Amino acid sequence: MTTRLLSAIALTATAAAVLTGCASTGSSGTDAVDGLVVGTTDVVTSLDPAGAWDRGSYTVQTQLYQHLLTYPAGKTTTSPEVAKSCDFTDGTHYVCEIRDGLTFSNGDDLTAKDVVFSFERQVSLGSTNGPGSLLANMASVSASGSTVTFTLKQADDQTFPYVLASMAGAIVDSKVFSATKVHANDGVVGSGPYALQDAADGGATIALTANTRYDGDAPATKSVTIKQYTKSADLKLAVQKGDADVAYRQLTPTEVTSLSSDDSLQTVHGDSGEVRFLAFNLQTMPGKDAAQKQAIRQAVAATIDREAIAKDVYQGTYTPAYSIVPNGFQGATEAFEDAYDGADAKSILRDAGVTTPVRLPIEYTTDHYGSGSDDEYALIQQQLEDTGLFTVDLQSASWDTYVGNVGKGEYPVFQLGFFQDYPDASSYLTPAYGATDVNLLANHFDDATVNGLVASQAVEPDAAKRKQQIEQIQQDTAESVPLIPLLAGQENVIGQGSLTGLSKSVDASGEFRIWEIGRS
Repeated sequence: MTTRLLSAIALTATAAAVLTGCASTGSSGTDAVDGLVVGTTDVVTSLDPAGAWDRGSYTVQTQLYQHLLTYPAGKTTTSPEVAKSCDFTDGTHYVCEIRDGLTFSNGDDLTAKDVVFSFERQVSLGSTNGPGSLLANMASVSASGSTVTFTLKQADDQTFPYVLASMAGAIVDSKVFSATKVHANDGVVGSGPYALQDAADGGATIALTANTRYDGDAPATKSVTIKQYTKSADLKLAVQKGDADVAYRQLTPTEVTSLSSDDSLQTVHGDSGEVRFLAFNLQTMPGKDAAQKQAIRQAVAATIDREAIAKDVYQGTYTPAYSIVPNGFQGATEAFEDAYDGADAKSILRDAGVTTPVRLPIEYTTDHYGSGSDDEYALIQQQLEDTGLFTVDLQSASWDTYVGNVGKGEYPVFQLGFFQDYPDASSYLTPAYGATDVNLLANHFDDATVNGLVASQAVEPDAAKRKQQIEQIQQDTAESVPLIPLLAGQENVIGQGSLTGLSKSVDASGEFRIWEIGRS
């Protein structure tokens, strides 16, 4: 499952990438630019919904495309967008009625044919970087008039409406996009609140203009420039100087704290759905046998002090995570805290016959999760070695090298992160603990009981039973420990004091609604 692994990591079902970009060099302020300037350190891999599964690309795609279902601001339940209604007609058929009179930004009609084309294309392209695997339960999709019918492989899929509102559900123009290849950034066409004007420097500078054919409320700002900065320090400076109106994603904790204290700026904190964790390759990690390997994982889980990492490294901009399922989601528990609060790592290793100190190779990426990773993993190394039970061989690599090596299973113990594809526990449980065809970590985790629970909870229509299944998965995996949840993130958006709508731009849905941001 290397291809899907790379996609998930690029996402951070996976957290966001810090990529090459261009720092603002202007000194005349944002008045020199017609509209809003949004700065970020995230990269744009592709503006084609079938060609990217990363946060930077999704930020732009959200402005360009519509979906059958979407999330109203402040909500985590879906509502119709391109559809006027969607519902199950029976366990394996999900039917949507398409609204009349919709058009793409180029004037082409948006019809049920385009909807079918978009979903079939996601699956058939199977892009290494695309989100098509989210549609794994779709057996087929067909249209009759304005009615679109999805036939599902498994009945009662509780996550399917969320999938339709995810990156995999963006509707594209069948007259513009090829069915057999990913579209170049220039010339992509959607029906969202903005239309693409230009994608310069390989996507490092994106120019958007209000889509005059959009059927919803007009964007608060008619034109937007999204600029990527190589370093978060450059982004911070751009906001301070007024060269950028908004800073979105990947400022360091120190930078967030500094900017938040500036009275000329405003700061909005939102749920990001991001969870960072330490993953284990169950075949190549230290230990003579499976029992010893599990004991080593448990001892590491009993040792790591998340509170210290959140406070000392991230200054409260991250919080401790004791499950891969973030707090607030249905069935979320504090499984790792329950399992290891007061646990004795030394006893765990001794009882399994593990010789100490254990040489533990840990790999992390220096740039993908922000500059705080250096301090984070130095502190984890210190915590483990201070017990006398571990000798940590700490290694790091830039993301372009790291992501390929993780996909090939080259790291015995490694850093990763997820953010949600949709606001539901299954968005985390399936890629972390699902069967081989959907597990995205490539870490050789194979537990028939857990795999079965992951599959069954997604199609359980009884909410109480589903909650119990989600809780059981967390309890079981806190014991088997294929990964150790460490930190839960929040979204920090910092903008000029004159802006309006900033508080509506982020919420637990994971979308960034630039169209809500205007000037007073």
